[in-house]
Amino acid sequence: MVTLHDALSPAEQAVAQSPGGAAKVQEFHRQLFLNASDTLRQEIKRITGMEVREASAEVEPKTGAIVQVFTSGTMVQVFLLSGNVPAGSFNSRAET
Repeated sequence: MVTLHDALSPAEQAVAQSPGGAAKVQEFHRQLFLNASDTLRQEIKRITGMEVREASAEVEPKTGAIVQVFTSGTMVQVFLLSGNVPAGSFNSRAET
């Protein structure tokens, strides 16, 4: 998974202010990603030894974040937090 923060240009940010414009920016980045991801897919296969089954890109117009996900059959859920998590606050086992 690759996440780009503040990745939209000022022009894309302006277009994304309306719902229709946001949809156009999202579709543009999805198509851009699909057309340009072949080299990255090949590199993932070289590193992992596995084919990429699916790849998708999502754009969050309000924050300008672009998330690109490559899967090999595993379900992926992505949550983009609003800030940094303080060091030491993560506990690897769930507390009940």
